[in-house]
Amino acid sequence: MQRSRFSILATNPLAGVMVALVIIFVLSSLISPYFLSPYNMSVVARTLAFIGLITVGQSMLLILGELDLSLGVIGGLCGVIAGIFMVNFGIEPTVACVMALALGAVLGFLNGLLVTKLRLHSLVLTIGTAGIFGGANLVLTKGVAITGIPPSIQYFGRGDILGLPLPFVIMLAVVAVATFFTLKTPFGRYMYAPGNKRARSPGGGESKRSGCVFGVFSFAGFLAALAGILMVARLGTAQPSIGESWVLPPIAAAVIGGVATTGGVGTPFGAIIGATIIGIIENIIVLYGVSPYWQGIVSGVLVVVAISFDAVSRRYIRKEE
Repeated sequence: MQRSRFSILATNPLAGVMVALVIIFVLSSLISPYFLSPYNMSVVARTLAFIGLITVGQSMLLILGELDLSLGVIGGLCGVIAGIFMVNFGIEPTVACVMALALGAVLGFLNGLLVTKLRLHSLVLTIGTAGIFGGANLVLTKGVAITGIPPSIQYFGRGDILGLPLPFVIMLAVVAVATFFTLKTPFGRYMYAPGNKRARSPGGGESKRSGCVFGVFSFAGFLAALAGILMVARLGTAQPSIGESWVLPPIAAAVIGGVATTGGVGTPFGAIIGATIIGIIENIIVLYGVSPYWQGIVSGVLVVVAISFDAVSRRYIRKEE
């Protein structure tokens, strides 16, 4: 009987992660009297929005069998460039944000182009491009935050809609679009196709694979830029440190949410459930007055546990088959 229950959770990771989310939510509400307060719920939702946007992009890349470690840096660079456009060049805020979003898509496309054309491993490649983008960020800002962001753009980071933080509403819309796109469109279904990783197949399989890589890397870069711009709007300054903590949590969230590290399994929706679990755990750490530096340790532990569970469950499934 116990074997059967584990089999259900292993073969349907989303069911297991939903159960885990409910348990963690209930335990958190019992541990801290402040957890369910409207203010704290707003903080959790607003914080989740930025990590959530990166998580959606990272989960789609993982489904495709790829990984982009430069997404956080892209978000920081695009946020800084949007700030430079608005403050230093006096460009209208909406136009500046659109240009920064386009830059994020271009940087993502560049990663996809190098992965596809040069057949580079995305993990290794994006470690290098993260260094380039991060260096460009420091060259532009000299490590100093850009102040004077127009108040009109700050609403997108600080405003609410129907009592919900606006960045959180934007993230929910992105999750809905990404989940529909991956599950209900031919392009999305090809992302799940077995053997789509660098497999040369007849009938235009190689070109379809390249199209998927370009599209998903570009979309992930776009979402990273969106997260960076929303963070600038929330802070009211374009800080060069934006995105530095957006590397491990999105990967951990995707794996916890049922996205396989080997590709071909999972959904952006499941990844957001994983991000919510991490967000609640980090929030409880803060409520208990534990140093925020512990959040990095927690994220690392969650990555190790999630990847280990993913590997063990897949070996179990293969034995069952």
